[in-house]
Amino acid sequence: MSWCLGVGEEPGRHVKIFEGEARIGQMIRGMEVVQLRPEDFSSPVALQMALSRIYDAVLRMMQEGPKKVYVAEIRFNDDLGNRVVFAVELGETPPPFTKDKVKARIVVELFEEGGGEETPQGIPP
Repeated sequence: MSWCLGVGEEPGRHVKIFEGEARIGQMIRGMEVVQLRPEDFSSPVALQMALSRIYDAVLRMMQEGPKKVYVAEIRFNDDLGNRVVFAVELGETPPPFTKDKVKARIVVELFEEGGGEETPQGIPP
């Protein structure tokens, strides 16, 4: 479930706040480069190339030494009903949550370059 609240109507500036949910988990740093794209399944050769790319990324990560980091996978619906999913790295220490599913608040600020770059109250730059 997500909802949206419009705030801060000033000339040259518009702020929207979306509500969504986040799932907290661990990830090995360096694994973010391991991705399969739709075009990787277009032919057997494309899939083999993708697997080689993933194999190289995993080997490189293992040589550098795996480091676990905590991430939040954040999900919400935009104003048009589209599902938006993105991740936020939370660092190497466990976040201060008792559950792995938490609420998320997403602040979107639109402004013209060179004007209105002050942040809303309570929101860090």
